Amino acid sequence: MNPSVVGNIARVPELQKRILFTFGMLAVYRLGCAIPTPGVDRAAVRSFFEDQGGGIFGLFNLFSGGALEGLSIFALGIMPYISASIILQLLTVVVPRLEELKKEGEEGRRVITRYTRYGTVGLALVQGLLMATALEQGAFGPGTVAEPGWEFRLMAVVTLTSGTCFIMWLGEQITERGIGNGISLVIFAGIIVRLPSAIMNLGDLVRTEQMSPIGAVLLIAFVMAVIGGVVYVERAQRRIPIQYARRVVGNKVFGGGMTYFPLRVNTAGVIPPIFASSLLILPLQVSQWTNLDSVRDFINDYMGFGGFGYNAVYVVLIMFFAFFYTGIMINPDDVADNIKKNGGYIPGIRPGKRTAEYINRVLSRITLVGAVYLSAVCVLPTVMASRFGVPFFFGGTALLIVVGVGMDTAAQIEAHLVSRNYETLMQGVRIRGRGR
Repeated sequence: MNPSVVGNIARVPELQKRILFTFGMLAVYRLGCAIPTPGVDRAAVRSFFEDQGGGIFGLFNLFSGGALEGLSIFALGIMPYISASIILQLLTVVVPRLEELKKEGEEGRRVITRYTRYGTVGLALVQGLLMATALEQGAFGPGTVAEPGWEFRLMAVVTLTSGTCFIMWLGEQITERGIGNGISLVIFAGIIVRLPSAIMNLGDLVRTEQMSPIGAVLLIAFVMAVIGGVVYVERAQRRIPIQYARRVVGNKVFGGGMTYFPLRVNTAGVIPPIFASSLLILPLQVSQWTNLDSVRDFINDYMGFGGFGYNAVYVVLIMFFAFFYTGIMINPDDVADNIKKNGGYIPGIRPGKRTAEYINRVLSRITLVGAVYLSAVCVLPTVMASRFGVPFFFGGTALLIVVGVGMDTAAQIEAHLVSRNYETLMQGVRIRGRGR
């Protein structure tokens, strides 16, 4: 963010209120992560994470903001909401009623949001029951639950489901009354708070000679290079030129000139990695909590965290969601119709169907580049950690989320400032006009 932008924030009271509200809601979220679930021995769970907290447990704990490690009331995190969003967006393509709701504007969006909330509650109930059962069966170590039984299960399910619903409400409040996307900022906050401990862990590795100082410097340099690459690609776009014809009405000439239709290389943003990670967590949860050895062995052999099967499915899911979400965000037929209705055309391309085909071809190519970029950023740290023992404390997914959400939030702040400056300028023009 430009330093001058930070200074201008103090001049806009409304933007200050939005930013302070966002920080307040995130503080409430972090406070909830410290409230334990009743009937659970947190010390036993923490001991388990110290011994076996890597892999899938580390990934799940990362997305829950460390709440799983402490078995807090927010232990399920925001993943049920993300899973419900995935299901609703997939159904939008195949269910005509949902597709109609999507095209109805604000009212349709509210209905889909309500369906997403219902789905979140249902998934949270199921995942809460699975977690309560796993705790009783010693998935997180023996003696985790003081008094097993249906009374504990019911209390745990209600507590964990209520925690997820509260996080969902916090995210919606941030989106409406704060700054940035609330759900993304909740995940962002959960990742950022673990950064100091990751730096301390890296220092401990150097101090105990488990890692050389040169290796630590190279690791930091590599992370900075990845961050630079992420920022570069996130800002990259393909601009399609659009020429508007001039219209003569009476003695006046309207329109004309050249504009551009920008297509981002990574139109889907951080959505594909989040969706892919949330789906991959489900089978790995089953492998940890099931009593069937055959199911557990099959998942661990073919879908073990960091293994070939896991990374292959991860890449496929990322690429699928990149194309799927981009297709939802940008419809080439609608774009072509809007260009034609406004009297515009792409130089060298016929308006109408040919324009839609051209936009679709360009969009498919840059989406492929964006999907490959997302896959490389997300999978490379996992491969290096599993194959070469490089201690990545933040995987590529977390790094991508932090950079992407940070850039989006900064862009929204700048947009608020531009809007405020424009309103101030127009007020000044009106005052000068009245003075004349």
